[in-house]
Amino acid sequence: MPHQSRREFFHGPPTTNPYMDLAWPFGKLEGLDCDDIREAAYEIFFTACRSSPGFGGRNVLTFHSSHDNGDGGNGSGPSSPGRRANNGAATINPTSKIKRALGASISGFSPAAGLGFSTLKPLNSRRPLTSAEIMKQQMRVTEQSDNRLRKSLMRTLVGQMGRRPETIILPLELLRHLKPSEFNDLYEYHIWQKRQLKILEVGLLLYPSIPTDKSNPLVIRLREIIRAGDLNPIDTSKNSDMMRSLCNVVVSLAWRGTNGTPTDVCHWVDGYPFNIHMYISLLQAIFDVKEEIMVLDEVDELLELMKKTWSILGINRSIHNACFTWVLFQQYVVTNQIEPKLLSAAYTMLTEVEIDARKPDKETTYVKVLSSMLVSIKSWVEKRLLYYHECFNKGNIDEIENLLPLALFSAKVLSEDVGIMEGEGSKKGDVMLVDSTSDCLDRYIRSSVKNAFAKMIENENVKHTEENGGPSVALLDLAKETEDLAAKERELFSPILKKWHPIAGGVAAVTLHQCYGTVLKQYLAETIMLTDEIVGVLQRAEKVEKVLVQMVVEDSEECDDGGKGIIREMIPYEFDSTRLKLLRQWIDERLKKEKELLCRVKETETWNPKSKSEPYTQSCMELMRSANQMVKDFFDIPIGITDDLILDLAEGLKLIFQEYITFVASCGSKESHLPELPPLTRCNHDSKFFKLWRKANPCSVGIQDMHQIITSERNHTRPSMSRGTQRLYVRLNTLHYLISHLHSLDKTLTLSPKVSTTRTHLGDSHKHCGTSPSHFKHVNTLIQSACDHVSEVAAYRLVFLDSKLVFYESLYVGEVGNARIRPLIKVLKQNLTLLTAILTDKAQALATKEIMKASFEAFVLVLLAGGPSRFFERSDHEMIEEDFESLKRVFCTCGEGLIPEDVVQSEAEPIEGVIALMGQSTEQLAEDLSIISRETSGTGATSPGQKLPMPPTTRKWNSGDPNTILRVLCHRNDREANQFLKKEFQLPKRK
Repeated sequence: MPHQSRREFFHGPPTTNPYMDLAWPFGKLEGLDCDDIREAAYEIFFTACRSSPGFGGRNVLTFHSSHDNGDGGNGSGPSSPGRRANNGAATINPTSKIKRALGASISGFSPAAGLGFSTLKPLNSRRPLTSAEIMKQQMRVTEQSDNRLRKSLMRTLVGQMGRRPETIILPLELLRHLKPSEFNDLYEYHIWQKRQLKILEVGLLLYPSIPTDKSNPLVIRLREIIRAGDLNPIDTSKNSDMMRSLCNVVVSLAWRGTNGTPTDVCHWVDGYPFNIHMYISLLQAIFDVKEEIMVLDEVDELLELMKKTWSILGINRSIHNACFTWVLFQQYVVTNQIEPKLLSAAYTMLTEVEIDARKPDKETTYVKVLSSMLVSIKSWVEKRLLYYHECFNKGNIDEIENLLPLALFSAKVLSEDVGIMEGEGSKKGDVMLVDSTSDCLDRYIRSSVKNAFAKMIENENVKHTEENGGPSVALLDLAKETEDLAAKERELFSPILKKWHPIAGGVAAVTLHQCYGTVLKQYLAETIMLTDEIVGVLQRAEKVEKVLVQMVVEDSEECDDGGKGIIREMIPYEFDSTRLKLLRQWIDERLKKEKELLCRVKETETWNPKSKSEPYTQSCMELMRSANQMVKDFFDIPIGITDDLILDLAEGLKLIFQEYITFVASCGSKESHLPELPPLTRCNHDSKFFKLWRKANPCSVGIQDMHQIITSERNHTRPSMSRGTQRLYVRLNTLHYLISHLHSLDKTLTLSPKVSTTRTHLGDSHKHCGTSPSHFKHVNTLIQSACDHVSEVAAYRLVFLDSKLVFYESLYVGEVGNARIRPLIKVLKQNLTLLTAILTDKAQALATKEIMKASFEAFVLVLLAGGPSRFFERSDHEMIEEDFESLKRVFCTCGEGLIPEDVVQSEAEPIEGVIALMGQSTEQLAEDLSIISRETSGTGATSPGQKLPMPPTTRKWNSGDPNTILRVLCHRNDREANQFLKKEFQLPKRK
């Protein structure tokens, strides 16, 4: 499988760059582009100002407008022109309220330090431009278009010089008075005509100030005419039916009232948002087309003239203020935010908007304009504030001071005033729920920090791959970048944001802490084993946390609650519990591997020694080597180790060792090697074996020859120990190997200097004796028990299986004098010699002792359960006693005091008691058996004819055991014993 070259190590929130384009809040007009709107706006502006100097009038005529209610005197609206220049040119009053408003700002700019102003000059003339010329130039109107407009107005107003401009349906008049001959060609005329028809459609059908019914015949007819004009130019001559129909339809719709009846007010371009598009197109003319950040020096005059369009467009002072605010802000955005004074001027106008918004009984159109405009401004500003780490740097950091008030103020106006549009807060006393300034700042800070952090994660995912460090290196780098981001926040942004939020730096630090904590948690969740890399990541994360905590503490000193609220959000990374969890996972994983190793060695173990110098199993060495390496690696982990963790590790190892010890000790039992006890019979002089013996030469040469034949192979000085028995002693070596190495392992776990806590639960009980606590005390006990068991099974196998030819199957067979113990002693000594060569020094004493016990039991079984091939005379007692002394002497002299003489004597005493019974008379034995049997059975004295109870076989052979005495009598070769056994127990004769 190919190695994955790259993957994303961390996952964070998406880092899509904020959409920085300013959203147009007033919708799109279907079928009209910006050029169409600009030309139509100029035509309306020129028509409204036709009586002003420069527009065709020689004197200032009275301006009749139902919307002119003295608004011009307000500081935020247009003021009266200051003075008129010769030749009709307008000059500006240096104390203009508008210029002062545009020059001031929230940042304390003085008028002199405010917006820049420029004066337009004609290309081929030294005289100042008239207002009409300025607007024509600003709105990019051609001379030909301007001339056609002037001609149309002159023809329209012939004999009607006092006609109010709002009563002129300008597109209709232009269609009536301009002919195709006044254009360069028919195509140009057709394009122009379609624009005029489209304006009528938009103003009267699509966005009328008074809604229309689609089924209205007038509406249907106007649509038909417009569709006809799309294909070919319509005939606009005086005699044209199409033109007469168009005039009738347009006039009827424009002079229609709310109930459909005719009225004295004309509505053809005052529907929302058509009127706003037109008016904003005019307002944009105040900016120099060559230097877009400059406001024309003639701004007062131009705004005063634009006021004349209010009655046509349905504009009032409040709507003007909202639109003017939008135009200033929009200009700031489209000029790439290089002139912050435009932003300051927009804020200044927004304060006027707030005053308007607080007025009761606001018009629906105004609410729509204001809410749309504020939502767009607020959205654009917030997109930058929510990503202020990406949008601002040392070069433009001051811009935040202008944007923040604008965002907060927009939100305030929207929530407190414009909310009435949705029916909230309309009743007196209602209170809108408004986020506080701190809440807004809190949201900006948290969002921007999260976005900046997500960007760092994205960069780390790109930079780091599996080949060049992987997630650990990526997280270490991320820690450094997190600290750098915190430093940048503290030095660059927090001093500014703190003006609106008392703990701005603290909020940023808490957010960074949460972001890094999330990534750290994700990293640790994918971690199974604790490694040096992970420890390094934790140590680096701990440093990051200290830096962020210190940042919160420093920022919260002046807070009313001392910063307790923000600090409570800072949930600690809990490194101690994390390390503890990872260490436990590490322990569990390593113990799992140790368990797997145990299973493997159990399946492959053959119980062969590794070598002569290492007489124990390979499996034990592998297991202990792995355990020692685990403990070493455990203490090499560069973090504090606690007693609880050591106990967990020791407990896991203890269970593994216990299972292995049980496996080693699973070698059967001694009972599987013990011969079955033959049935009790009485010795019979007439038995076949006895007759065979009697037929032989009285010198008993035949019996001696037979014994030699039976034991001929055992007379060679070779050990009888089989391979199977030798493997049992390899098991015993393995157990002693465990004992020695467990002691070393236990010492390492107990006395390591890396333990970070005091042992109270383990150590106190050992203080008085100066010893260290043992983690494997129970294991050592189990090993000792296993050693006893393995030694016992091996000994019984050696004696009863490997040595049965020279021991149980030949000793004292036939006649005692001819089957003495000497051949057995030779073989036994050779077995003990081989035993010392196989076993380690510490294992020899126990193994030898168990062989002694097995040999003694085999010896007594020869005497008491030797079967029909053995019978004894009372006179054999001395030879048997002498042979047993020889057997004892073998173990007393074996090795260098492997078995103390007192131990040998203690084990021999019961056997010697049995041998002593063999020296007693038959009468004495019968009497003792009768007394002891009655006492043990509780029958007391027996009446004549009552038989003795059969004593149970306990296999605890001793002189006081009735079953032992009975078996001595069974092997006694005399008439008295035969008769006693027949009488009391009805035992059968030997065959």
